[in-house]
Amino acid sequence: MTTKRLTEYAHGGGCACKIPPGELEDVVAGLTTAPAEPNGDLLIGLDTGDDAAVVTLPDAPGGPAVVATADFFTPVVDDPYDWGRIAAANALSDVYAVGGRPLVAVNLLAWPRGVLPFDLAREVLRGGLDVAGQAGCHVGGGHSVDDPEPKYGMAVTGVADPARLLRNDTGKPGAPLTLTKPLGVGVLNNRHKATGEVFQHAVESMAALNRDACAAALAAGAECATDVTGFGLLGHLYKLARASGVTAVVDAAAVPYLDGARAAVRAGYVSGGTRRNLDWVAPHTDFGTASEEDRLLLADAQTSGGLLVAAELPDHPVIGELVPAAGRPLVIR
Repeated sequence: MTTKRLTEYAHGGGCACKIPPGELEDVVAGLTTAPAEPNGDLLIGLDTGDDAAVVTLPDAPGGPAVVATADFFTPVVDDPYDWGRIAAANALSDVYAVGGRPLVAVNLLAWPRGVLPFDLAREVLRGGLDVAGQAGCHVGGGHSVDDPEPKYGMAVTGVADPARLLRNDTGKPGAPLTLTKPLGVGVLNNRHKATGEVFQHAVESMAALNRDACAAALAAGAECATDVTGFGLLGHLYKLARASGVTAVVDAAAVPYLDGARAAVRAGYVSGGTRRNLDWVAPHTDFGTASEEDRLLLADAQTSGGLLVAAELPDHPVIGELVPAAGRPLVIR
């Protein structure tokens, strides 16, 4: 472990430092104009806030489509190697969330060169390289800037079968909802930032690829999925339900959490990003008798979370279902 606490150099941490979803939607509203003579057909774009862009190859009709995404963030943990692993897994997750396979990535690095030594940056990059290697994804260079605040991530290009995409606008009533990683990394990361306590089980959850979950979703015939990151389970599920024209019902008791997550909420280690997530979904959610603790955990800003799939997957918990649209898009039971 480095003696430099990387999280001290960041105003936020991980995906909790995302621009709030409501503000972001206002900014990008209407910015969907297609080129007059496109080089390919855009199969997934900005319209529903899906996880990655997918476009057909103009010279390969019937062939694989190209998947493109980018993701980067401030330090979520103090160990530079672990931060690199987590950031890479998080960026690669967007490809898996649409049913794709990553092929090549380029690093995105912002570094305060006069403050933090470059040997730490090397460890960040090494962590990213190792996780990309686990995914079978090449890392072909990247881009760096001198920045007062450290940031790291990747732009990733992959391929997908255009006939077997996972989208957030194809949910159907009657489909079960499966979550492939437990929630709670947001509050544990916030506790780590505040106290220096290390939660290795949370690190390993964040650094784990969603590759197998993607394969299981495709094998199950799923068509609808998203990953759970900075907008929390409720934020990403709201986007899915809204895009699909359905209501999503969540069984709060069935949602899995990492050890220590509830204790971290009770101790007050809740990020501003999580509270903004809750504020955004609250008008669209029937919380029933859910406690404030449960509401915060369901909105907890995840970093490199699991996939949320509208299908039943082996060895993963079903946490709810999609039903015909009625009342609010989200219902907590």
